[in-house]
Amino acid sequence: MKPEIVETARRSILLSTVPEPVLGHVLGAAQQREYSRGETIFLQGEKAEAIYIIASGWVKLFRVSPNGTEAVVSIFSKGHSFGEAVAFQRGRYPVAAQAVTNCALIRISADVFLRLLHESPEIAIAMLSAAYRHLQQHVIQIEALKAQTGAQRVAEFLLELAPCAAGPCEVTLPYDKALIAGSLGMKPESLSRAFAKLRDQGVKVRQNQAAIADIFALRNFAAEDPATAWSR
Repeated sequence: MKPEIVETARRSILLSTVPEPVLGHVLGAAQQREYSRGETIFLQGEKAEAIYIIASGWVKLFRVSPNGTEAVVSIFSKGHSFGEAVAFQRGRYPVAAQAVTNCALIRISADVFLRLLHESPEIAIAMLSAAYRHLQQHVIQIEALKAQTGAQRVAEFLLELAPCAAGPCEVTLPYDKALIAGSLGMKPESLSRAFAKLRDQGVKVRQNQAAIADIFALRNFAAEDPATAWSR
């Protein structure tokens, strides 16, 4: 693997706490895989044979209901991992995974990871830490669905992507608006209305670019009482 890919793996949520000797064994057995936008990584119900770390790009995890409806579960970017818990159980993936953009993934065989798990307690701690982070993210998502307006959820999304800590900022939307809506638990038309409401907060969206007039003001809007936000 390329040096920059190895460094991403070292800094990932899954492997950042693993000692160097153990990390060397993990990465020695890992493979780098390239996926094009829209390409399937694994299918829902497929046997879980690997754990993945994102080296670049974006990946979505989703479920398809019996009637064909797609529900976006998570969207991950560089440094995030997925597939750990189900690979540990030697089960089947409860979701499907697809490349949202062109991406590079680090693929770690579940068998290799499980063998090292028995040999090194640090691997077990790393897996528990990653599982906790995923749980924490889902709790935050559920809280946002219940406690924030659509405009506030979109504001939070933009703030997470913003490369600036304060002042005006330009944000590039990393994937299409229909997927943004799905990841935020919204319909595309609701997302359009949310973007329209954010104009009053100094946010202007053109195609895949969002211009934020004031990061601090947008952060205050995202954090305020939903009753106040609804009235705007």
